[in-house]
Amino acid sequence: MSFWGVVIATWLAATVEWVEAFTIVLAVALSIGWRSALGAAAAALLLLTAMTAVTGGALHAGLELPWLQGVIGVFLLLFGIRWLGKAIARGAGLKALHDEDKAFAKAQTKLAEDSPRGAWLVAFKAVLLEGLEVWLIVVALGAPTHRTLLAAAAAVVALLGVALLGLFIHRPLRRVPENTMKFVVGGMITAFGSFWTLESLGYAWPLGDASLLLLVAFYLGGGWLLTRLLRRDPTAVGGAA
Repeated sequence: MSFWGVVIATWLAATVEWVEAFTIVLAVALSIGWRSALGAAAAALLLLTAMTAVTGGALHAGLELPWLQGVIGVFLLLFGIRWLGKAIARGAGLKALHDEDKAFAKAQTKLAEDSPRGAWLVAFKAVLLEGLEVWLIVVALGAPTHRTLLAAAAAVVALLGVALLGLFIHRPLRRVPENTMKFVVGGMITAFGSFWTLESLGYAWPLGDASLLLLVAFYLGGGWLLTRLLRRDPTAVGGAA
């Protein structure tokens, strides 16, 4: 589970983030040209690569400390719950789905007033900010399992997939099932966070790593039931509407 869990969770999460980054890069490319837009994206990716190498190595060296594993576990728990909660709210119709076409149109409107240097910075910041979440997931999932390179490779595969598809169709990737992917990633990351947080406190999971499968099933099953409940009655959970 650890091997495939790290690969699948990282790939799905990275795909979602890269799709959002591509929307902005595309808008910038149509404003100042592909060469400048891709240059900005490449600069941000180089910075993220350096950050991954430095932080991944540092965490590997200190993972014998239970408190560090606990910090990573709590981070993943909070991060996963945030994604899972948003996906449930969107799936239940309590929150609007993310619309890449609207994001693209908004970016184009803003870029019309920017200079070429300002547009370059927009592309750089878009890739950097979305990439920071990918970086956090790569390090947080990869370090405790000693699979940082594997997690990074999954993120790179996601990047190449989004880039190739985006460059081929030359329009926002609106058909990517972003909310479904966020729902699955949220459940998986919350499961990893729960597992490592309790393990850092001395709890021995009865089934070892196999307990992760049960945790993933628990969070995804619970999220699915909650989504259906909220669809029928938006006030069922604390007046959520």
